[in-house]
Amino acid sequence: MADGGPVQHGYPHLETVRSAITALYKRLSYDTVHTFDTSVSPADVAFSDQDDLYLGVQRVAREMVQHLRLPDARMIVSFREMEHAAYVELAAGPEYFIELNDRFRTHRRDIGAALAHEVMHVYLHRLDLEFPGTRDNEILTDTATTYLGAGWLLLDAYREDGASSQKLGYLTPEEFGYVLAKRAIAFGEAPETWFTSAQAYTAYTKGLAEARRDEQQPPLTAAGWAGRRRYAKDRRYAQDHGAAGGAPRGGSYAFSRDAGGSGSGGGALRVSFPCPTCRQRIRVPAGRRIRARCGLCRTVVECDA
Repeated sequence: MADGGPVQHGYPHLETVRSAITALYKRLSYDTVHTFDTSVSPADVAFSDQDDLYLGVQRVAREMVQHLRLPDARMIVSFREMEHAAYVELAAGPEYFIELNDRFRTHRRDIGAALAHEVMHVYLHRLDLEFPGTRDNEILTDTATTYLGAGWLLLDAYREDGASSQKLGYLTPEEFGYVLAKRAIAFGEAPETWFTSAQAYTAYTKGLAEARRDEQQPPLTAAGWAGRRRYAKDRRYAQDHGAAGGAPRGGSYAFSRDAGGSGSGGGALRVSFPCPTCRQRIRVPAGRRIRARCGLCRTVVECDA
């Protein structure tokens, strides 16, 4: 929790975020991911200063449990002074003890954001889905919370001006915006209407632009002229010098050849590239205009491979 301190910006964790999205589809399946097609409603987690603190926090915790379909999990929430925003004790259940930072006693509108992250820890624990290391595992948790429909609250908790700042979670505001945009594109949502923080809205628009760039990388037909020209040059090089030389500098696509085939060049040339939705790699024949379907998230892409 950044409370008054500097807020990191940009995309320093982007590759881990993308790996987390892929891991969600692999662990949950396309069908299960799409059961989360509706995000947590702002009305369902609204928390005013007039609400009873403990009744209100239990109500919001139950909302998160219901959203993640954990009906046999009971969240017992308390407050204490601590460095971090919140902490959950991951045990066998069905009871899980969540501690919230004392500051949430008077910053109630952000309680939903803190609980969303901690209840997601319980969800991932039950799935036995984790990344090695505390940092990467927390990035996985933030990403899963956002992609499965509750993490817009974490982004909305970001506020920054010349005198103060606040941010919850391990992702930067722009990375939260990126994951939220990936979800919005996949599920047809418009989360920009939910924000109460102007800074969160700005971060979302930046993340949306980054997410759109995923859809504009060669060999996708939506790639720009410069990208298509660079791709054609790399493909010719791979064809003439062997697929090992066909991985472009800084590019996301890579060339390879099928096993077998006549001559020293081996089999037919193929190109692999990340799916713009789930980042699972798709492999198609090179040198053809083709429509391909991702085997993991079922996204159909148009390629000029």
